[in-house]
Amino acid sequence: MSAERGTALVTGASSGIGAAYAARLAAQGWNTVLVARRAERLDDLAERLRADHEVTVETHVADLADPADVARVAQRLAAGDIGFLVNSAGINGYGPFVDLDTELMAKVVQVNVVALTALTRAAVEAMLERGQGTVVNIASQLAFAGSLPPDPLPQRSVYAGTKGYVTTFTRTLAAELADSPLRVQVLCPGLTATEFHLSRGEEPVAGRAEKVHDEGGMPVEEVVDASLAALESDDVICVPGLPDTSPVESFVCSELALRTATRPVES
Repeated sequence: MSAERGTALVTGASSGIGAAYAARLAAQGWNTVLVARRAERLDDLAERLRADHEVTVETHVADLADPADVARVAQRLAAGDIGFLVNSAGINGYGPFVDLDTELMAKVVQVNVVALTALTRAAVEAMLERGQGTVVNIASQLAFAGSLPPDPLPQRSVYAGTKGYVTTFTRTLAAELADSPLRVQVLCPGLTATEFHLSRGEEPVAGRAEKVHDEGGMPVEEVVDASLAALESDDVICVPGLPDTSPVESFVCSELALRTATRPVES
C-alpha cells in the first residue's frame, strides 16, 4: 500500500474519467470520497478500492442538478480534510439548440457550471486554510471548437458553452491563486472511451457494468496519466494527446494579441 496522502473527492465517480481518476488516486494512497448518482456503481468501485489499495472510501449518492445535493457535497468539501478535488461530473444535453428541452438545458448548466463552481469554491477556501490542495476541473476539447460545424462533431451549443466556461473559469482562478500553495488545472480531453455519449443526461446509463460508446476514443487511463503529468509540470491547461504544449502556448498568445489590439495607442 502507498503511504496515505490525505483525502480526495471525485465527482462523476461512477464511470469514465471520474472512476479512473478515483482509482488512480487510491492507488497513490489517497483516501477517497466518491460522488455520483448511481449508488450501485459507487458501492462496486468503493469495494474494489478498499480491497486493492487498503484506503478509506466514502460514497455519497448525489445528483448535482439538485442544489440541495450540491450543498451537501460542498459541506463535505468544507470539512477541511480534502486535499484533492476532481470535478468530473458532467452531462452533455446534445441536440439542436432550438429543439433542446429547456429543463435539460438548465440541467446541463446546473451540473457543468453552477455545481462545479460551488464545489470549487468550497474546496479552495478549505484548501487555503490547510495550506495545500489540488483542483482538477474536467472541461473538453469542444471548449475550443465553437466555430466548427456539427457532423462529425455533435450538436453541442449549450454543452460547449459550459465547457468554455469551465476552461476560462479555471484558468482565471489559477492566475488568481498563482502565489498560493494550491495547484489548479483544467483538463480538456477529446473523444474518450467512456459511456458519455450513451446518455444526454436526463438519466444516467443503466446497469452496474461500465459501457463504452461506439465512437471509442482515448483510454481513460491515458487521460488521467496526462492530467497527473501536467500537474507535475504546473501546466494549468492539459489537453491529453498533444505531443507538445505549443498549440496551448499559441492559444494564449492569440488571446493576448486580441486584448492588446483593442487598446488605444498613446500619442
